[in-house]
Order: sequence, then structure tokens, then C-alpha cells
Amino acid sequence: MSTRGIIGLVLTVSLLLSAPIVLAMHGGEHGPPWGDWRGSEGWGMGQRYQRMYSPETVETLAGDVLGVEKITPMEGMSSGVHIILKTEEEKIPVHLGPVWFIERQDVKIKKGDKIEVTGSKVMMRGKSTIIAAEIKKGDEVLILRDEDGIPVWSGWRRGE
Repeated sequence: MSTRGIIGLVLTVSLLLSAPIVLAMHGGEHGPPWGDWRGSEGWGMGQRYQRMYSPETVETLAGDVLGVEKITPMEGMSSGVHIILKTEEEKIPVHLGPVWFIERQDVKIKKGDKIEVTGSKVMMRGKSTIIAAEIKKGDEVLILRDEDGIPVWSGWRRGE
């Protein structure tokens, strides 16, 4: 290999090794653009929580948001965002998704909002709960899962 080839190889390797540092430095005051995320932390496909979602139990509910909270849906998971929805018939918890994903969305859900939720009704901790696929707030729509229940935050892992 020529000297020019060796220099080119050294430069290429140097650039590849420094890329993660440059990306982290350009994440702004809040750190890298991907935030604190370091893996699925229980939110990935195939995990116990995601397997609970069933297209057969999908329903749509409308009501008022009584509160927005950060919770840990199951042991071993990172924090998620859930809301309490008051419909005409009941108050029901609605799980939206991992905090790191929900906080980066343009559509913000807050206490007092009137919304429509479509998602899978499941039993968690002995209580009916909705794992949301879609939230409609006025003209805004927050898509969380596709029609099969696959979370949008895991889409990058699917080799399409």
C-alpha cells in the first residue's frame, strides 16, 4: 500500500472513531439528540409489555384528560407516560409510550385536554388499561403504534 493509501486509511478510521463524539457535542444543551436512550429498556418489540397489545381488543374512547403522569408500567422498564382519561362511563389509565419518545413529540397532551384515544384494552395490575395506538386532540394526531400494535419508536429496528 502506498503512503497516500495509508494516510487515507488513517484519516478514514480517525473520522469514524470521532463521529460519536461530534454527534454528542452537537446535541445541544440537553445532550445528544437521542437523549438518555440507551436501548429498549423494556419498550422494544418482543418484550412482555409490547406483547400485551392485541389488535383484537382495540377500541376508541373519548373524554377529558384528568392527569398526565410518568410511571413504570412493568418491572425492568424505563419510565413511560400515561394519562387518566375520564369518559362518560369510566376513568381509565391510558399508556402512551416511553418518556424519551413522548417528550420529543410535537403533539402535547396535558390535563384538561379533550381527546379521542384508539388503543388495545388490556388488564394491568388488575385494572382495565388502554395501550394507546393513536391520540386525536382537535386537528392534531399523535401516532404511537401501527394497526398491528408495532410502536413507532421501534420502527428504526425493522429492516424494511
